Amino acid sequence: MTGVLARYDALLAAGELRPDPDQRATVTRLDALAVELDAAPVKGSVLWRMLRRAPPPPRGIYMWGGVGRGKSMLMDLFYDCIHLKAKRRVHFHEFMIEVHDRLRIERAKEKGDPIAPVVEALAAEARLLAFDEMVVNNTADAMILSRLFTGLIEAGVTVVTTSNRPPADLYNDGLNREHFLPFIALVEARLDVLCLNGPTDYRMARLGGAPTWYVPNGNATTLALSRAFFRLTDFPPEDRANVPSHELTVSAGRSIHVPKSLKGVAVFSFKRLCGEAKGAADYLAIARHYHTVIVVGIPVLGPEKRNEAARFKTLIDALYEYKVKLLAGADAPATELYPAGDGAFEFERTVSRLMEMQSDDYLAEGHGAG
Repeated sequence: MTGVLARYDALLAAGELRPDPDQRATVTRLDALAVELDAAPVKGSVLWRMLRRAPPPPRGIYMWGGVGRGKSMLMDLFYDCIHLKAKRRVHFHEFMIEVHDRLRIERAKEKGDPIAPVVEALAAEARLLAFDEMVVNNTADAMILSRLFTGLIEAGVTVVTTSNRPPADLYNDGLNREHFLPFIALVEARLDVLCLNGPTDYRMARLGGAPTWYVPNGNATTLALSRAFFRLTDFPPEDRANVPSHELTVSAGRSIHVPKSLKGVAVFSFKRLCGEAKGAADYLAIARHYHTVIVVGIPVLGPEKRNEAARFKTLIDALYEYKVKLLAGADAPATELYPAGDGAFEFERTVSRLMEMQSDDYLAEGHGAG
């Protein structure tokens, strides 16, 4: 299996990437980490027993930078090159939902500190934890992150993560942020913080100046949105039958089926997304997990579709809050989506957001920037 650096150089040689000093420096470090991880002794092995104690884990990496700078692509290259089986890649938001679920179970046992057994269980499952899009938006996460990740690193787990923000900007202006500062100090002390802010915005380039709102619904719109999906994900169109789906965790015991889910891009039909009983929690889970959402089959709305319109408004609020890019196929332009009748006035705020979401300034925003 070729290494991270060799794969990166192959992409450069093929013209799929452009020379970028930030990417080169990050790839070089990821390549070295991949070698370290594969060479580290496995717990219980002869070498591990000879050392008489668990060796410190290889130093992790925190990759941050603006939208479209290749963070997820580099994570793909790195993760695919790791041979060890005890590895896990997960979206940070989903991971934290899981952690809180585990903590609730431990608290119910009333056997002392619930974090310690959760750390022990997570460390037993993976020597490498790779997170997509570390972002901290709520107090519950902020209050436990320092102890959680200190425990994981001390237990021998290597952490590699991507984020749109430098560590010092995480949980900015959050409630009781002083309790979160030890986590920032931990990241800066125990992980290599690498910036990816090179000259090329690949996501904007892949959108290619094309519209993001297509009218009307039909074959031409379906084809345009399909092409956009394959451009954004680098998935071969000839293999379209095998585009992966995903069960997105919303809360304990509940998830949303995402028909097409790849590299931070999701595809939904309006009927499944807004025509069925869903609420703010569902839409926020989508907004946190995906940087781009494609919605097909949006009809003209009105009083006769009051429930669908209310859900659509909630969806757009969630996507807007997290600066999610929206590509859509609809029966009318955004300004004519709810043309008249009871509820049209209340829909004007959604129209305003839909128009802003099509602007270059909005498209250049990083995911989660709100």
